[in-house]
Amino acid sequence: MSRKNVFLVKIAFFLPLLASVCSLYEDQIGKFDWRRSFVGKLQDGFFDSVGNDLLIVTSEENVVAGLSAKTGDILWRQVLERSARGDIKHAAFYTDTQSVAPQSTVLTVSGHSPTLIRGWNPTEGLVMWEWSLTSHYPEHRDDIWFTDNLMLYHVIPFWESHLEVTQYYASTGQQLKPGSSKISAAWIKKGKCVLATPFFVCAIENQLIGVNLISDNGQLFSKTLPKATVEAPKVIPGLRATILLNNELISLEGNSFEAKIQPNANYFVATIDNREILLQTTVEGGNIKVSAVDLLSGQSKSEVEAVIPLPASLGTPAIKAVKCRRKSDSQPLACRFLLDTVDDSVVLVQQGKIKWTREEALANVVAVEMVDLPLSDDEGAIEDEFNSKDGDFFGAIARRLTSQVYQIKSIFLTVMGLGSLSTSSNVDILVRDSFGLHKVIVILTASGKLFGIDNISGKVHWQKFLVEIDHFTESQPMKLLVQRTAKHFPHPPQFAVVGKQKNSRNGVIYQFNPVSGEPIQGGIIRLEYGIQQLMVLNEAESGNFLRAILILDEKNRAHVLPESEKIQANGMFLFTVKTEGEVSGYHIHATNKEISANLVWKLDLSGGSNAQVIQVAGKNPMERVHSQGRVLSDRSVLYKYVNPNLIAIATFGLDAIHKYVINVHLIDVVSGSIVVTLTHRRAKGPLHMVHSENWLVYSYYNDKVRRTEMTTIELYEGKIQTNSTVWSSLISPPEPMVERQSYIIPANVFAMKETITEKGITNKDVLIGLSTGAIVEMPWALLDPRRPVTATQNQAREEGVIPYIPELPLPSENVINYNQSIARIRGIYTAPSGLESTCLVIAHGLDMFVTRVAPSKTFDLLKEDFDYFLISIVLLGLTVASYVVKHLASRKAVKQAWK
Repeated sequence: MSRKNVFLVKIAFFLPLLASVCSLYEDQIGKFDWRRSFVGKLQDGFFDSVGNDLLIVTSEENVVAGLSAKTGDILWRQVLERSARGDIKHAAFYTDTQSVAPQSTVLTVSGHSPTLIRGWNPTEGLVMWEWSLTSHYPEHRDDIWFTDNLMLYHVIPFWESHLEVTQYYASTGQQLKPGSSKISAAWIKKGKCVLATPFFVCAIENQLIGVNLISDNGQLFSKTLPKATVEAPKVIPGLRATILLNNELISLEGNSFEAKIQPNANYFVATIDNREILLQTTVEGGNIKVSAVDLLSGQSKSEVEAVIPLPASLGTPAIKAVKCRRKSDSQPLACRFLLDTVDDSVVLVQQGKIKWTREEALANVVAVEMVDLPLSDDEGAIEDEFNSKDGDFFGAIARRLTSQVYQIKSIFLTVMGLGSLSTSSNVDILVRDSFGLHKVIVILTASGKLFGIDNISGKVHWQKFLVEIDHFTESQPMKLLVQRTAKHFPHPPQFAVVGKQKNSRNGVIYQFNPVSGEPIQGGIIRLEYGIQQLMVLNEAESGNFLRAILILDEKNRAHVLPESEKIQANGMFLFTVKTEGEVSGYHIHATNKEISANLVWKLDLSGGSNAQVIQVAGKNPMERVHSQGRVLSDRSVLYKYVNPNLIAIATFGLDAIHKYVINVHLIDVVSGSIVVTLTHRRAKGPLHMVHSENWLVYSYYNDKVRRTEMTTIELYEGKIQTNSTVWSSLISPPEPMVERQSYIIPANVFAMKETITEKGITNKDVLIGLSTGAIVEMPWALLDPRRPVTATQNQAREEGVIPYIPELPLPSENVINYNQSIARIRGIYTAPSGLESTCLVIAHGLDMFVTRVAPSKTFDLLKEDFDYFLISIVLLGLTVASYVVKHLASRKAVKQAWK
């Protein structure tokens, strides 16, 4: 066979293997998106005793990570199991000097039954060894772990009875002695005891009693206090066998301390120059003051002391780790302090200055909103020109000439190279762009910290720590409300944070400008009543476009802020949902002088059992319904049941027959009528819901077949529309037609959200956050409950539906965050942009990912590789050709006229 024939055979063999693929070019990564990674609220911190650029931390988010001590960047991160299975109960950093090659190890103890004990390589973050421990007791939340001399000790207190202590070799899990040692201790009481390694100590009235847990005979410690104490003893981090009681250091090993304790300070003990130094941190005059005192002699250590300016955005700090060293014997000490603040920030201080700060509060986001940027000076001048309604003719001419002068000046500076034609190209300049893609992300975190973040660059423009505001309850966090957007020039936008005062049940409101972060009218408004429910009124205050806040207090009394807008709340309906399943509806009657809330209906969704509400989903107030109906294959229209007062409430309860039961109710909160009820037996959470237009999507775990399922329902009025103008829940609207279908999704769902656009023309997709860290953009065509099981080909083609298949596909090209996985996704937020085709997306969890999606492709935007030069040449050529042809045509007409 000739070479030519061999070549043709190879081509014929490889041609069938060619296929169309979708991919992301490497130069597109990070062009329209960005990701930030976090570790969460700090729990423990250790400096590497060998390396100089390594910091080991553990967090309350079940994370073990290695940070760069120079920059604060994450060098490696290990995310442990979710929830209580991965709770880190104990962490230690030690170096085994007894081995031939001394090696540092990070030890963590996490979870319960099994409890996993792991040893991590501090340099690379890899697991060097692991062993598990299964307890024969049910989950014991009071058990304690500690390490001592390469041994790991597990202590289980049985209050007012005894202690069980078990010793293990840390790296192997082998017990030093078979079984557990039981120490009789009838004097231990919950809330009165603490572990001061290696002693377990309790303060009982005027007695201080403790036992040495690592001694063979259980050595006891007893001391009579001068007076009875009501507070529990405290432990100072880094100090062994010592407690702090009544602002006094008490050694359990007989040591005598000369150091004086400062009240209202945070304490830490570090070993510096082979001496135990007590470090006390206080905040004085806007500065962090670190004082250092030798524990035994009481002499101050001036080389370690520091005064650091405290930024206004940070809370009260506490020291988590200290490392001091000298370059030579003649050089002074150089110290690094790792600080953990009340607002969940992690700060590294080196030689009296803040070297870097990590905003770990962003690992626990409770509310997200987006705000448009203000207009530029030129656009603002145009708005002033057209907003003037005083009828001044000469003033209008002056404003027009002024705006044109500004535009000519801008063009001249651009041509001369002294300015920019459009400031929107610079993401650091907070000016609105042409397509509304540049916005400020306003984030409220669980620690009570506010952030204003650029959605294009990820830069934090401002931050504010709200010291006075707390969450309503553990399940009801603070609320972030939008009172005025940036679309009402020249009025600035206004947001509000509503929560509870930390020292009382009364409510508190913080009003601020979301673009600049500055407070408005002092910011804080302290209320004299507790808040049960709240909402932002639809109608804005006349003149300044500010939407008032309607509040229902704990005594079912209504309030409006500002009070001058009470009349705007007249005729409004408000509903409340309690965890026990009680749903109530109130009608607001208001005049200029008084306002009242009247109970009009009440429902009990518990069904007389122990069912509890686990999820409530309303419709996005920004959404617009573009199409009122759906065209069927016979050219008739099936009108949507678009009830703006409809909410979805899911309850979960135990059942004697079916084990678990989930009920999903669609309720009209104006009339109190239950529109639809769906029941899922042997199903349980986690449950996530998306409610939009006339459809509802929710996911749950089917315990019978052990898989995650998604159910979708659509509501229709029928082929005759009741009212095409204004919906009313008070005229007994017809019962809707319900289309429903269930699907299997081969992954665990952590969050769901629908896409949203400004006019609602673009198709809606559902964004699904998975346990793998991926966010899948699921087209509604795949979730459509009208997908026919058996249908003719013509009918399916005419209506545009896909034949029903129970499994939902998860193609990789639908993952909007490609390889930028998001650990522990908690929520997804979507917002419309100025382009109808584009939706802005923010996914938050242990990481934060910001991007944009186009469910119907970018039909209103030119492609990136559009050849502007070629089209300009073509247009110029056509223009010249048209004039030439016009001239030739006129000459021809003249010649014909002379014939």
